[in-house]
Amino acid sequence: MIHQKGSARAQPIFMHPAIFISSSVLLGELFALQDWMGMRLWSYHVGIRILLEAWGLQYLLWGVMCWLLWWQCGQYVQKANLLRIVTIVLPLSIALSVLEEMIWVLCFPNLPLNRQHMSYWPRLVLFLNEELVDNLVIFWCAFFLFRGLDYYQQLREKDASAAELKTQLANAQLRALRMQLNPHFLFNTMNSISSLMQTDISSADIMLEQLSSLLRITLERGEVQLIPLSDEMEFIEMYLAMQDCRFTGRIRQEISVEPELHDALVPAMLLQPLIENAYLHGLSKLEKGGQIAVAALRRDSTLVVQVTNSGQGLAPSTANGSGRQCVGLANVKDRLRLHYGSDQTFVIEEMAQGSVQVTVTLPLQFSERQTRTFAEYGV
Repeated sequence: MIHQKGSARAQPIFMHPAIFISSSVLLGELFALQDWMGMRLWSYHVGIRILLEAWGLQYLLWGVMCWLLWWQCGQYVQKANLLRIVTIVLPLSIALSVLEEMIWVLCFPNLPLNRQHMSYWPRLVLFLNEELVDNLVIFWCAFFLFRGLDYYQQLREKDASAAELKTQLANAQLRALRMQLNPHFLFNTMNSISSLMQTDISSADIMLEQLSSLLRITLERGEVQLIPLSDEMEFIEMYLAMQDCRFTGRIRQEISVEPELHDALVPAMLLQPLIENAYLHGLSKLEKGGQIAVAALRRDSTLVVQVTNSGQGLAPSTANGSGRQCVGLANVKDRLRLHYGSDQTFVIEEMAQGSVQVTVTLPLQFSERQTRTFAEYGV
């Protein structure tokens, strides 16, 4: 957890003055308890109160000075090179060590306890001789803490920037794939309408209206990549109705979706390329008795979507989505890879009597909003 200090880089919450200084005092009290227990083991009887006060004040002073150093000179401390450390930071550490000792000795005129009463300056010299090195250790521990904190923040920022760039790249690739898919779908549909204009103008007019509705839905979605399955199935119902108009009842259509999956998230335009491919390479070659079935079911923690169609089986040029005629399938496979990585599967297989089945398996994720149940395709 971090808090923002002005417009500067976000700072760790433990560098808040109340937390930092309180932690420093607590550390001093722990040293006081350790000192008191050690004296008791050696049969020195010293009141615990004076030890708590002495150690507590020492680390209170260091906590305040170190935090002020961070507050006023934090960036300088983090960025100082070796020359500045030797010429500036080292003399500063000695000066602060002496200053802390001067204040501490002033606050405890009766120390040390095992000697006769001494004036201020002799006591200061005595304690400096005993504790100057300890004070320098405290200062440099704080100094390297601040330096280490800077390196840690830089590493976190690099990781965050790398993750953001990776996300932006994936989103750009997904947008490019969507831009490729929409014209592909529009081009093929317009070709179908153009062919129908020569034989059935009324049906062609109906298809144009249905195409307009499909384009409106596509535009309303914008750049949303994952949508509820119910929205995808609403789009597919319109697309199948358009194909039914084109093939004049030659194809029997079936849609089956388990009720609990209406809010499951799927990539937008997942099914349309699969159904378009089924019509283009299988169903369009049949004079009658064609069949296409779209099903969505749950298997443990995965969503399985299947498109099965009758026809003439798999052709070598279209197997596994290869070949120029299968832009839609290649597009779907690329988008699945970008969305789910290795947590998805895409399988095309030939079934009995020339039927072909496409099976897509995805991690099961649900939309936060609740969608209404569509009776048209519910089981």
